[in-house]
Amino acid sequence: MTVHTILKMGDPRLLRHALRVATFDTPALHQLVADLEDTMAAANGAGLAAPQIGVDLQVVVFGRDTPNPRYPDAPLVPRTVLVNPVITPLGDEEEEGWEGCLSVPGMRGVVPRWRRIRYQGFNAQGDPIDRTVEGFHARVVQHECDHLWGMLYPMRMRDFSRFGFTEILFPDQPQEDD
Repeated sequence: MTVHTILKMGDPRLLRHALRVATFDTPALHQLVADLEDTMAAANGAGLAAPQIGVDLQVVVFGRDTPNPRYPDAPLVPRTVLVNPVITPLGDEEEEGWEGCLSVPGMRGVVPRWRRIRYQGFNAQGDPIDRTVEGFHARVVQHECDHLWGMLYPMRMRDFSRFGFTEILFPDQPQEDD
């Protein structure tokens, strides 16, 4: 099990655009995916992108088989490895929701996201993925893929009066290092 240090907001590596993966089903890509999954699990994350551990490749992992203690009321999202993603909004409808980020520890903010999206890409073996999703699942995908394009959720916020420390905003939830 390899758990990496997660880069924090302010590290310039989080602002870079990640490179597309050119070759699938390689030992290096499988190791990266395993490292991302181990790191995400250790931090109780809803997802993790390769740039968050300092790897400039378009690879994200997200989802879990059990409820996430950081988002106890959120529906389950299937465990997914998504490489070279493309996101297409389906309609103009946005919804706002609270987000946290392992690269912005201890804080939460309200972020507008497309309510319904189609995402396409590949798994680590190079098999195509093509899903239409909405709600929390769509939010997680958009959040993680933003990391591939140098975006952190505070950059998408419109109202900083709804941004603050998790322990203050949600005192009844278990507190962890977001």
